[in-house]
Amino acid sequence: MKTLTVVIVILCLAGAAVASLALGEHYNNDPSPCDINAVWDCGVVNHSPYAVLWHHVPVAMIGIIGYALLGALAGRFPGTTALTAFAGTLFSLRLTWIEWKSLGIWCIYCVTSQGIIIAILALALTAALLSRRKPHPA
Repeated sequence: MKTLTVVIVILCLAGAAVASLALGEHYNNDPSPCDINAVWDCGVVNHSPYAVLWHHVPVAMIGIIGYALLGALAGRFPGTTALTAFAGTLFSLRLTWIEWKSLGIWCIYCVTSQGIIIAILALALTAALLSRRKPHPA
């Protein structure tokens, strides 16, 4: 169980780092360092109207806060961690859908974050299930 917690926290740190890169791209006015081709361009994605909520809050900032919250919950509240990771996965899948269907352009940071949150979800579900197992009497 402790190993699962450590891996979840490490993935949360990685997720926060990737979300920080996306946030930097949101405020970047120079050419994007991840403008690879017409299909992969973080600048276009992070400057789109979909990159903010409520006209002010960058989606990447929500990612940073979400990963920090998951890291804080991991190991202490396995069920809550799993539910929060599930919510984060749904949020991330919605953003991935927007990249695919509305923008037609992908952000390497966003796709990386999608993979990280799915891995966290899998590990958090495993931790939650293991925490529910009752020890066998000796």
